[in-house]
Amino acid sequence: MKLYIAEKPSLGRAIAAVLPGTHQRGDGFIKTSNGDCVSWCIGHLLEQAEPHMYNPEYKSWRMQHLPIVPDEWKLQPKKESKQQLAVLRKLVKEADELVHAGDPDREGQLLVDQLFAYLKVSQKKKAEIQRLLINDLNPAAVQRALDSLELNKNYAPLSSSALARSRADWLYGINMTRAYTIQGRQVGYDGVLSVGRVQTPVLGLVVRRCEEIENFVSKPFYEVKAHLKTENDEQFTANWRPSEACEPYMDDMRRVLHKSLAENVVARITDKPAEIKKYEKKNKKQSQPLPYSLSILQIDAARKYGLNAQNVLSTCQSLYEKHKLITYPRSDCRYLPQGHFKEGKAILAVIKNNDSSFEKTVDAADSSIKSPAWNDKKVTAHHAIIPTQRKVNLQSLSKQEQQVYRLIARQYIAQFYPVHEYADTRVEIIIEGGLFVATAKTILKEGWQVLFRSDKSKEAEKTLPPLQKGQELHCERGELVEKNTTPPPYFTDATLLSAMTGIARYVSSADIRKILKDTDGLGTEATRAGIIELLFRRGFLTRKGKQIHDTDAGRGLIKALPEEASLPDMTAHWESTLNAISNRESNYADFMQPLQVQLRKLIANSSSGSVNSLRGVTAKKSAVGKKKFKKRSKKKVSKKKTARRNQ
Repeated sequence: MKLYIAEKPSLGRAIAAVLPGTHQRGDGFIKTSNGDCVSWCIGHLLEQAEPHMYNPEYKSWRMQHLPIVPDEWKLQPKKESKQQLAVLRKLVKEADELVHAGDPDREGQLLVDQLFAYLKVSQKKKAEIQRLLINDLNPAAVQRALDSLELNKNYAPLSSSALARSRADWLYGINMTRAYTIQGRQVGYDGVLSVGRVQTPVLGLVVRRCEEIENFVSKPFYEVKAHLKTENDEQFTANWRPSEACEPYMDDMRRVLHKSLAENVVARITDKPAEIKKYEKKNKKQSQPLPYSLSILQIDAARKYGLNAQNVLSTCQSLYEKHKLITYPRSDCRYLPQGHFKEGKAILAVIKNNDSSFEKTVDAADSSIKSPAWNDKKVTAHHAIIPTQRKVNLQSLSKQEQQVYRLIARQYIAQFYPVHEYADTRVEIIIEGGLFVATAKTILKEGWQVLFRSDKSKEAEKTLPPLQKGQELHCERGELVEKNTTPPPYFTDATLLSAMTGIARYVSSADIRKILKDTDGLGTEATRAGIIELLFRRGFLTRKGKQIHDTDAGRGLIKALPEEASLPDMTAHWESTLNAISNRESNYADFMQPLQVQLRKLIANSSSGSVNSLRGVTAKKSAVGKKKFKKRSKKKVSKKKTARRNQ
């Protein structure tokens, strides 16, 4: 018997659908008439064992136990997946051939490899396991993948890389959380001070932003506008662009801080001739917005409807699992397989059927238009989130389900609208030796942007009179505009998610910024929502309207930790080595050994009195208190809490 093990039931069903012969569905598997079988995991069936499973003494949180570093790592079955694990145990034992059909990424590779290891598949059998790589559930694509099986052992470095990250997150999260929680109790903080590679830099972002706002001192700065007139009495304005000679009087954003300098420019240009030095007009096109990944969907839902990341993730899971109205939601990809394009017309018809509010927009769509979204080379383990061909009355869904479905549907419809076309004009004008610039944007063809009018008011078109290079003008007067610098805004759910996905913007080192640009940012599509919510549950963050603020506990923890623990740099260093492992340029030991050395230093530093920043701070009631803390140390922590804490 050949046994295919998929990562999820949906993929298992897609594989079975193209296998020859009749099919018989069982409890957790599908058998074909020739005896072959398809089964599946339900995501992760296994998780890292809790510390007390290595040593019962670890039920109590004590500094002398730290760092906890297992000599031999253990996995434990997730409570909710024991039944499927039993099914797989029986099938793996009966199988003559095994096919690994996990997702074609680092985590997907490890997930099924760990299952084989846990079920103690023999070395001989393991050496013959084949690898099936599928990122498109269309039958033709699945068949092509089945015709291109490889040896699974070729992907061992990818699995080793994922294993290193998983264990490193466990080591860092377990040990740092215990160390700082224990030290926090010494100064009276009676709650869990959870520390993780991802959650702590996210908290650090918010704390530093709040401090920047609190310490901000507004300063005046000055701009100069030139009011110009053509020989035909057509009027427009241009803005002064200070030269390098003015740099001593400007800040790092090139804002003029000295009023006298701006006043001098106003006086010099008033009632003076002007000449156009450069005139550029370019027609430009803006392609359709790509379909959603989970993070981008969460950001848009937060902006439009005020939904937090966890709301959106839960709603997506419901739309996917319960209603079957959208494709797999925990995707980090915004592209679609080429083979899906031919389904466009049918999906548009279903959207129109499901929600009459889309009737006019669907009717105006052109299913022959092919946006850049359809690109096989850019599809990763999962394609973008799009509507399915499932028909339903949208009014039967909850309000949030309707809102999220409409966002996904609109983004899909946009793929079948023309590109947005506009003309950009830039005019450079010389007045008394100074450079002034006027710009204009004229919409030529609204295209797909017509679908998004409700989100933002239509941009007011800024026009200029007919102009040309060398043309003489007259500056009627200069105008001094005084403004004041403003602090950065507080994070919101939307902007914090955006910061996590684009974390490279928040680091100063060019090398680290480059590494982070090539990664998924902080966290993954599946974990970001949980990480943000964990920070609220721990009492480290609080909401004031849409704004996200730090708390005394959150700020105290960041002050207590060494700077390296609250910056995203660690993720960059990890990813650099993990990628090297995947590419056979490094190995597991090269990553784990330095980490253990670093961990011992960090734990030693936690005893240096740094937690004094938490003295007198009261833990949030919902955080683990003194009695609950003792109880908690004696019982098994749920999988979700473990995963979030470890990140």
